[in-house]
Amino acid sequence: MLLSSVIIVLREVLEAALLFSVLIALSKQMGLNSRWIIWSLLLGVLGAFTYGMNINNVSEWFDGVGQEVSNALMQLTIYFMLVVFMLMLYHFSCKQKVSKFPLSLIMIMIILLAITREGAEIILYFFSVTHSQNYYMAVLVGMTIGASIGISIGILFYYLLSNLKPERSIFIGLVLLLLVSAGMISQASLLLIQADWLPSQLPLWDTSELLSEKSVTGQLLYALLGYEATPTAIQAGLYLLGLIFPISIIMGLKFTYTRKKILSDRPTKQ
Repeated sequence: MLLSSVIIVLREVLEAALLFSVLIALSKQMGLNSRWIIWSLLLGVLGAFTYGMNINNVSEWFDGVGQEVSNALMQLTIYFMLVVFMLMLYHFSCKQKVSKFPLSLIMIMIILLAITREGAEIILYFFSVTHSQNYYMAVLVGMTIGASIGISIGILFYYLLSNLKPERSIFIGLVLLLLVSAGMISQASLLLIQADWLPSQLPLWDTSELLSEKSVTGQLLYALLGYEATPTAIQAGLYLLGLIFPISIIMGLKFTYTRKKILSDRPTKQ
């Protein structure tokens, strides 16, 4: 029970911690006010408790698959908000003017939804296994260890990004957010498969013997890359689509900015 608690809580905390740490580091590089951090934490905790306490009602939605569909919708919403944030971040990296209020609002919504989803899962797990006094201490210790590992990795990512030069920090931050966002699409597709909203398929491969999803490394890759040991064709296809979509838009922006610069550098005819 101790090890199970560590793995389950680590899985939930790590993804939110990575998102949080990367966004904090990037907001620091962009000179944003840190008040968004407090608002996102407060609203996220409130959302997690509200969602977790009403999960029985939510589960009855959509013909009994409300929890899976709701979690998938939250993941998809986070994905599209991350795409918008990445585009605004690239806009900023190209020395273009970016309004700070929409950036802060987007980050608040991303963390709010991430904490709501992951926090509700932790609350549900805690109350489901601690009804027996025999497991209470083991679960509590395991959850503490799992949360500590997840938060520590998030802090490590924050300091790594914060101590880089702004240009390199923004570039690495963009890459990390791109990978995390694609993982969100993969996770959402798995939930929709479980809800029978997408067709179930046989896995394309099985790497569980090489790298178990239950290991710390597997959990880190799950949070960072959306690692799945037995992905289906739909999951793999949507993961690639989740990568290609923001990259194509960023490349389009890069072409536009490069063209504008070339035109502006041309000498005007007398």
